Amino acid sequence: MNKLIIADHLFNGVDGNVHTDQAIHITNGRIATTGHKQALQKELPPDTEIIDLGNVCLAPGLIDSHTHVTLPGDNHTYEEMFSETDEMMALTGVMNLQIHLKAGITSVREHGARNKLGFVLKEGVKRGYFSSPRMLVSGRPITCTGGHFHFCNEVADGPDEIRRSVRRLVHEGADYIKIMASGGGTLGTVPGRASYTTEELHAAVHEAHHFHKLTAAHCRAKESMVRAIDAGIDLMEHAEFLDPDEIIRFDPDLAKKMADSQIWISPTLQAWTRYYRIVALRNQRDTSTLSTQEETELAHLETRMEARLDLMRKMIDFGMKDRIVPGTDSGVQNFAFGHLDYDLQILTQIGFTPAEALISATKTSAEAIGMADQIGTLEVGKVADIVAFNGDPTKDIDACSRIKAVFLEGNRVG
Repeated sequence: MNKLIIADHLFNGVDGNVHTDQAIHITNGRIATTGHKQALQKELPPDTEIIDLGNVCLAPGLIDSHTHVTLPGDNHTYEEMFSETDEMMALTGVMNLQIHLKAGITSVREHGARNKLGFVLKEGVKRGYFSSPRMLVSGRPITCTGGHFHFCNEVADGPDEIRRSVRRLVHEGADYIKIMASGGGTLGTVPGRASYTTEELHAAVHEAHHFHKLTAAHCRAKESMVRAIDAGIDLMEHAEFLDPDEIIRFDPDLAKKMADSQIWISPTLQAWTRYYRIVALRNQRDTSTLSTQEETELAHLETRMEARLDLMRKMIDFGMKDRIVPGTDSGVQNFAFGHLDYDLQILTQIGFTPAEALISATKTSAEAIGMADQIGTLEVGKVADIVAFNGDPTKDIDACSRIKAVFLEGNRVG
């Protein structure tokens, strides 16, 4: 089936520029060609469906590198969320994936679900049971005894057990391997302490790479960040620089080590800064009034956010801008689905141009998850994952919040 999508503007994700009066010719879900709309219209097969979206900007579908789709993001604790049945978690996943898709997010990494839920959801998508972004699934995150997300049921201690866990997950269908290298929000864990030795992390990396699978490590603790780099982890989540006393202290030597290693970084900025709450309070302030308590809360959150963004600015000073990818961490705490735009807004506050922020969520993210040959840019031969924004996202990053249409493999889904 041939389709021609026409728009006044197009951001292909390659050169950072917006081109005018453009069109994309799609054949069997892939991009056959792009170019000026008049030139493309002259050479179309007779059965081509023409979709003229008018005054929008086409861009590659967005990629969220960090989600927990089976969790509701409704401010319950991990323990409360995981008291749900697998069946209810599956329904939650279906709902969350559809919300993300409508927000222009056409690919996600599912970063850890209980039992086989991640695999079941991916199979449901494959069978066409419900609309969803493309799913890359880690399955159960590997964690130590009593560690962060231990209720997902992939506990492993020591290199040999970790290797067995990797093999088990790969044979069940894992697209990549997720390992909890430090504590987190799970009751009883210590975010400022490493959970695994370098040797244990290296066992996960070695075994995963043997099966041609990438690795990602949850690293809030500074010592876990060092060990993840030394072990050869492909992508570091959070990168919070926490000391054992759970205070963030930037370490320039560690930042240089990160830059030299060429590790990918997913700092989960909106989760890190509680940005969702800042947005809500700012919107309330603009439309009505804030109570004294709410004004105090907003001031505290903004001060806290600025301190954390300053840490990211320092990381950028070490040359890591091209290695940073956005991830929502949606599902946990109050992190709702459908808002990768929040991460892009934050990126522009730490030194990214709007175009660079959008590239981080498309081209750079595709590289980080090992799919640069398939998605991330609007180029000939790639999968036709496309989002249409109301406005020019290279001039106004808020345009990424105004979705006019979404196409997944050339099919309109939003």
